[in-house]
This record gives sequence, C-alpha cells and structure tokens, in this order.
Amino acid sequence: MSFTSRRRFMEFAGSTLATLGLNSFNLLPKFDRYGKVLAQSTPRKLALLVGINQYQKDPLNGCVNDVLMQQMLLIHRFGFNPKDIVILTDKQATRQGILEAFEEHLVKQAKPGDVAVFHYSGHGSRVLDPNPIIGKSPIVDGTGLNGTFVPVDSSLPAGYPNVGGVVNDIMGHTLFLLMSAIQTEYFTAVLDSCFSGLKTRDFKVRSRDGGEKIEVSPQEKAYQQQWLSRLDMSPEEFVQGYQKGVARGVVLASAQPNELAKDMKILDFHVGIFSYLLTQYLWQNTGTPKSAIAYINEQIPQRLRQNPLYEVKIDSGYENDPMYFVQNQSPVANAVVMKTEGNQAQIWLRGLTVKQKAELKSGTLFNIVNSQLNSSGKVILKSRKELVGSATIEGNIEVGTLLSLSGVR
Repeated sequence: MSFTSRRRFMEFAGSTLATLGLNSFNLLPKFDRYGKVLAQSTPRKLALLVGINQYQKDPLNGCVNDVLMQQMLLIHRFGFNPKDIVILTDKQATRQGILEAFEEHLVKQAKPGDVAVFHYSGHGSRVLDPNPIIGKSPIVDGTGLNGTFVPVDSSLPAGYPNVGGVVNDIMGHTLFLLMSAIQTEYFTAVLDSCFSGLKTRDFKVRSRDGGEKIEVSPQEKAYQQQWLSRLDMSPEEFVQGYQKGVARGVVLASAQPNELAKDMKILDFHVGIFSYLLTQYLWQNTGTPKSAIAYINEQIPQRLRQNPLYEVKIDSGYENDPMYFVQNQSPVANAVVMKTEGNQAQIWLRGLTVKQKAELKSGTLFNIVNSQLNSSGKVILKSRKELVGSATIEGNIEVGTLLSLSGVR
C-alpha cells in the first residue's frame, strides 16, 4: 500500500468511528477501577475500546456497536480475558476519561512482549494549533489544521461558525506521545472517524466541524508538554519521530485524510462500515494488517467510497504479522455462544456476511467449530435481532463455543 505521507497519516489518524444498539443484551462489562485486574503472567493482552454516540450535537448511531463487535472479536477469536478489556462509551468517554484510561490501563500495565489494543469510534475534527510542536509550516493541505479525536465533552463554542474559540479535543500528536510511552511494540490502534462534515439520507459522517477559528485547548498543549518531559524527549526528537511515522506497532484508519468515514444502518443495526468489515474479515480469516485493509477496500461499495489504510512502525514489517500480534488465534467461525439456559441459548452472529445474515431463518443449523471446550451437539436458530440470535441447543453446549453455519434443519 502506498501512502502520500507518513506525517499526513498521523495528522489525520486522530479520529474515525460508529454504533449497533445491543446494550439490552448486557454485553458491556462494568469496571470499578483500572487497577482491579488480577496480575497475570506475560504476555498479557490488554485493550481499551472507546465508542461515542451521544454527542450533544450531531449524535452518531454505530460507535457503541463498533466497540461491542471489537470486544467480542478480541475475546473469542484472539483470546483476550474480558477483565483485561476496558470499555468507555458515551458519557464515560470524556477527554479526561479517555486519557486516564489510556495511561492507567495501557501505558502503566503493558510490559514488553504484551499485546495492547486501542480502538476509537466517534467524531474526528480539524482544529488550529496556534503554537504547533511540529514546526511552523502549514500541515497537509496548506490550512495549518491538525487532526483530533472528539471526546463526548468537547463541543463547539456558542455562535460558531461566526464565533471561534477553544475545544476540548485530543490531538493526533497526543496519541503519538501516548503510543511512545507504551513499553510493548505489539500495539495496535484502530481508528474509525473522519474530518469533514456531511449528512445524507442513509448514512452519517463521523466528523465534527472545525477550522481555523477553532483552537486546541491550553490544557491539551500542557498535557503534551508533560509527556515530552516524562519521556525525556526534546521537541526536536518528537518532530523527527513523528515525521518518521507511528511510534509503536500498527495503526489502522478507516479513511484517507480527505475522505468521509461512514456511520450507517446495515439490515437492522447501525455500525461504522470500516469496523463492520474489519471484524467480519477477522472472524472468518487469519489475516494481517495488510490483508485486512486490502479486503475492506475491495468490499466497500462505490457509493460509500472511503479508502481505509494502515501504517506500521518504519522498517518493522508489522504489516505482515498476525492481526493484533496474536499468533495462536481461535479457529475462524461464524458465531459464538454467549449465554445458555436449559436448552435455550443466545449466540453472537458477527462472523456472517450481510447476505448470510439476511438469509437466516428459523431452523438454520450451526455446528461446533472448536474442541477446546467440552461441547457437543447442535445449535438451531429460532430468531435474530441485530447481531444476536436466539437458539435451541441439542447436547452439551458451553458458553464460548464457536460455531459454523451449516444449513437449514
């Protein structure tokens, strides 16, 4: 894959994401404190997943669903312990909440050789940096604007666009510094957002307005200076490292800097098209960052055109490593058993294509894929709501059992 500029990528990789509406199934775990995770032998697999729908202005629909899809994928295909996955959605995903979670859960806990994942789904924006660390020249398109993530507590000033002001965004520069602080090389960031506003009839765009009248907050700049000090990194060293590319591991972004990341309805649920295709591919394939992005670019319909991309640490070859740097993945699958009660079960159906889900009907049979559990028998679908199916089970079926689509009973 070719890239117009590593610097351009990092400037605009700061925000890109979507939602599904599955909260009624209680998939999101509750965490009292980041430090409550029990000590485990390395390598550990740690993840921070952020999804924001409930913006005060221009709310989105699919970002929380993106997080749910990622959570289930990491647990059941990549072997993450649910206790090692911290999730921030909507009101939890403030600027302070995101930065604190990144520091406490990823920076402080990940050791060399561990696996770490950061996923962000929500609005992105472009704002003016009046005192840029990255030199004085205009960035990317001649505007001098910098790419940002938009936390739930960041909003445009009253009177915008006639009136300018400061926003509470998180800059792509800050993500670079946080990535630099992580001790493991095996880090993956998945970013599902964009930087220019548009609304159409059948999808939303994950972008909040910005521009030269909108500046980053002094608090954000001070936070960056704190990290430069903690990393013992001079501004010149930061510039050199930033211009080379990502600080650690792999970054996957949902669209090119000048494109729109789509938040849309597929069948009866809302998602980010990028997150949807990424998780679908990884349920059904043992892939690499390079192969996953190539697949997604092939699958996105022309009317929804956006061109996802990847970036890896320079000269690392990480684009050809297993996704999330996990060597021993669980078998590919179409579904997983989430809950059982008597001869009834709930199953997660993310490993199916849109066509396969549309064709599901009562009586569809699923067979057991994995043999790690003491499961035997069959799972017969009764109905589907969004990405969760209600089913009847025959035999001994344990929670976590992976399933493959068989046929109609």
